[in-house]
Amino acid sequence: MTGSGAVTKPERATQNRVVRLFRNQLGYHYLGDWMERPNNRNVEDTLLSQYLARKGYNPEQISRAVTQLKGAASQQNKSLYQANRDVYELLRYGVPVKVEAGKPTETVQVIDWHNPEDNDFAIAEEVTVFGEREKRPDVVLYVNGIAVAVLELKNSRESIGKAIRQSNTNQRDDFIQSFFNTIQFVFAGNDSEGLKYGTILTPEKFFLTWKEDEDDNSGYKLDKYLAKICEKRRFIELLYDFVLFDGGVKKLPRVHQYFGVKAAQEHIRRREGGILWHTQGSGKSISMVLLAKWILENKPDGRVLVITDRVELNDQIKRVFTDAGETISTTNSGRDLMAQLGQAKPRLICSLVHKFGRRDVDDLDAFIKELGKQGSHAVGDIYVFVDECHRTQSGSLHKLMKAILPGALFIGFTGTPLLKKDKATSLEVFGKYIHTYKFNEAVDDGVVLDLVYEARDIDQRIKSQAKIDEWFDAKTSGLNDYQKAELKKKWGTMQHVYSAKTRMSVVVGDIILDFNTRQRLKNEAGNAILVASSIYEACKYYQLFQETELKGKCAVVTSYNPQTKDIVTEGTGNNTETDKEFVFKVYEQLLKEVKPDAGKTKTETYESRVKALFTKEPANMKLLIVVDKLLTGFDAPSCTYLYIDKSMQDHGLFQAICRVNRLDTEDKLNGYIIDYKDLFNKVGKAVAVYTSELDYDDFKEEDCEILLKQRLEEGRERLDNALEAIEMLCDPVLPPKGDLEYQHYFCGNTEIPEDLKAKEPLRASLYKSTVVLIRAYANIADELAAAGYNPDQIEYIKERLDFYVKLREMIRRCSNEVIDLKAYEADMRHLIDTYIQADDSVEISPFKDMPLIDVIVRSGIAEAIRTELGQLKGNQQAVSEAIENNVRSRIIESQLNDPAYFDKMSTLLSELIRQRKQNAIEYEQYLKEIA
Repeated sequence: MTGSGAVTKPERATQNRVVRLFRNQLGYHYLGDWMERPNNRNVEDTLLSQYLARKGYNPEQISRAVTQLKGAASQQNKSLYQANRDVYELLRYGVPVKVEAGKPTETVQVIDWHNPEDNDFAIAEEVTVFGEREKRPDVVLYVNGIAVAVLELKNSRESIGKAIRQSNTNQRDDFIQSFFNTIQFVFAGNDSEGLKYGTILTPEKFFLTWKEDEDDNSGYKLDKYLAKICEKRRFIELLYDFVLFDGGVKKLPRVHQYFGVKAAQEHIRRREGGILWHTQGSGKSISMVLLAKWILENKPDGRVLVITDRVELNDQIKRVFTDAGETISTTNSGRDLMAQLGQAKPRLICSLVHKFGRRDVDDLDAFIKELGKQGSHAVGDIYVFVDECHRTQSGSLHKLMKAILPGALFIGFTGTPLLKKDKATSLEVFGKYIHTYKFNEAVDDGVVLDLVYEARDIDQRIKSQAKIDEWFDAKTSGLNDYQKAELKKKWGTMQHVYSAKTRMSVVVGDIILDFNTRQRLKNEAGNAILVASSIYEACKYYQLFQETELKGKCAVVTSYNPQTKDIVTEGTGNNTETDKEFVFKVYEQLLKEVKPDAGKTKTETYESRVKALFTKEPANMKLLIVVDKLLTGFDAPSCTYLYIDKSMQDHGLFQAICRVNRLDTEDKLNGYIIDYKDLFNKVGKAVAVYTSELDYDDFKEEDCEILLKQRLEEGRERLDNALEAIEMLCDPVLPPKGDLEYQHYFCGNTEIPEDLKAKEPLRASLYKSTVVLIRAYANIADELAAAGYNPDQIEYIKERLDFYVKLREMIRRCSNEVIDLKAYEADMRHLIDTYIQADDSVEISPFKDMPLIDVIVRSGIAEAIRTELGQLKGNQQAVSEAIENNVRSRIIESQLNDPAYFDKMSTLLSELIRQRKQNAIEYEQYLKEIA
């Protein structure tokens, strides 16, 4: 029976131990048990007066400061948030006192922020407080007699939630609300679950846990983390640098934000840049605000420029800074930005990244040189924060920023790890990772929700092969073989099969069914986003939803902004409409009733209204149909389902699926991904990368040089080879090598079909070589000098590139191997919509209730994928087994390009549909094997 006492011990035993911890280990004074003591307050004036006297203030200053602080700390005519904010300002910046008229105001610092050990730390227990009703917090922490934290304890058999609810009840105005006017930390703990912390008015589900030195398992977690957080230096630092008032919500840092910002501070002290990778939804913009505040306070000449690449993000960051009480200036043009940088104020600037490029500058290289010559006009010690830095830092733009701000320190923020292809440029720009917080860590910590994945398959079939061919032949009677092949190539694709109206109608039916049967959707607490493959499909979906119960509660948000010039060149003469005309018409209808807000277009006004509805009133805006917009940086806790009908991968896919992982009300347990495009392996790959340890955390400055050198050497070799290949191809053209000679060489006599046919392989080589040259050039276009070309060589390369691009166009026209596909758009769309039919969808993923991290990380797929990515040199066998089964679209390019291969349009479409079905069968098998 020896152990039973410990298991059944009362809460009192825990409290005695915690009090000893504060006295013996942390060095807090013990004020006693204050249950019977009358008049307990959140500002103990005797203790505060003694501290201030010790600090050398005179009796008059002390008396006025204490009176003013007590007045603020006891006010009841304001909301708790506002009263607490007023008190915090006095604690942080000092109490302004006027001792006599005509004398300047003096500031009395009630806490010594710069010498943490020089404050008086104390605790009292069973502190009886009289308000509307009497309440008794278990333990109260005081700094210089000011109550800054309360701790509620429970025995190990009672839930920690009960302790949290007790504190939250105490904060109500019918209890002891005004006692909490000075409180910064609200702790709750027991011996079984450990410690949780929040601040005033923090809802129970947003209470946080601290994590540090996880290997230390020597004692109770409650004691361990009280000791970590309440250690004198750290406690003062948390109160000073990490308390945020953010638009009506008081916030404390999560542990990864604290360590991320601390690591960044160290980098800044060493004048080193770097990247903070904190996964989607884990509060990146808060970390930005905390770090910026620190720079502005600790660097007298410091100025912070926050660069984002999307309007929504720009607005969000501006809002977070403003709510946090920081004045932030935004820029409206490149000139405006340079003007603001050229004077000492403002110290905090937010700018969209494209403001750095001048629209009227064609030759960016020349512009960068020009800027470099002018030298920097920027004033002060500049820190540039780049949001989603893997996206915004394309070579030339970044060079430009470095040219304008030569002395600036660059810090990248990203919610996504750098994939191999971004790694080189991002690391060259910023340096190594400062701190990382991965997706699985965030899920484990309850910062974001896990995802549940469900694959759905829609079977399709051809209605009538004969009619397809009849229709196609009738509509293309005037075209030659090449032109017919081009038309088939454009329309005979998996994408067009997927965009058949019958199939899209099935997806619409599925979504409507989900809104009537799935928990969060049917009770109108949650809503959904549908990702379409193109603006045309987004508009088509929108139109289909107008015939359903979601009419008026569904919107389309894309990058499209209707302008009449879009459709001026679209007229094809028949009574048919092209895809562009259709999109224009849908948008015109959509915006008909919209009155634009000041300074916004109709489209922008419409978009900001539907976004606000979607976020704040999910019952009134249930579905957003998007293509690319809103898939990054758009946070709507209500969003629970993401329907994917678009092929995606890597960053784009991961950022999209993270739209549904934000915490919301209690009934949101997971985010749901419904996939119509067989993307499981890509989702798997994204999640694996986002949860993996990186092989370049220990990246050194000089590694950048090596990476850059390798990249440029390879790029140069590719460009030299491409140029040599195309020049050899054109070498046999007879002098004087004018357009006629080129035409004869590549086309023969264009009036003799046999001639044209005989020269076809030559033309195909020319077209292909030109593409190879264009790609090789584009790959290092911004860095030709760095790759070792001198100015004459660069000039020569540009001139040859221009020549070959023009030559290709001339040869195409000469051989009539061009076709205006526009004219055939409506006819082909009719063919696809009419003759391809779709069955109801079938769910093919056998693990639909299992969280994604379990499926991917714990089933070993992540391990296999990492091996495949070359991040671990592991067992190739395992890799092939885990990944080989994955679906590949096997329609071979070369066959598609060979007009003889699919002589009939119907054969091509049938093959696509057969292939799609085969893929679906294999895919279903693959998912089963994983399950």
